[in-house]
Amino acid sequence: MVGPAAAQTSTSYSQMIQGLQAVTTDAPAIDVQALRSWAQSAAAQGGGVMVNKPQIVQRLFSLAQITVQIQFALNSAIIRPESYETIGAIADAMHDPILWNYRFVVVGNTDATSTPARNLTLSQERAEAVVEALVNLYRINPAQLEALGLGEAALQDPQRPDNPINRRVQVFNIGALKPM
Repeated sequence: MVGPAAAQTSTSYSQMIQGLQAVTTDAPAIDVQALRSWAQSAAAQGGGVMVNKPQIVQRLFSLAQITVQIQFALNSAIIRPESYETIGAIADAMHDPILWNYRFVVVGNTDATSTPARNLTLSQERAEAVVEALVNLYRINPAQLEALGLGEAALQDPQRPDNPINRRVQVFNIGALKPM
């Protein structure tokens, strides 16, 4: 039987800033739509551990990032109350002048306890819920954020695909905001 995900990951404000600001001018361009297409293809092929991730996925995971545990209601995108502190800390970091001019992709990941198609849908809904909270509750500029669900395609513990540690939210800094 699979238990609940671990307690909230305590990531300090300075750790979030440090994790998200490590952007270089030669950071690879990230095409979120191409990542979405890859995740859909992986789910359509039946999921499972993706040993050889395509270059676009490798590029994403090479970017400045933080990983947090956000608790959701079972099989739902409803954020549990104890997770708003973590989301607020993410927002605080994004409001810091160091990160004002950057864009972020909020990535939802699941374990492999459901079907690959359901996991992909659920991870997208959860990423969207986090983005919605950041925008509506914490006033992050919506132009700075994009939601992406990867389902079970990028397991943190591929040896144990049902491990709750695989259920996580990642925030990646994907580069500077484009001037309007």
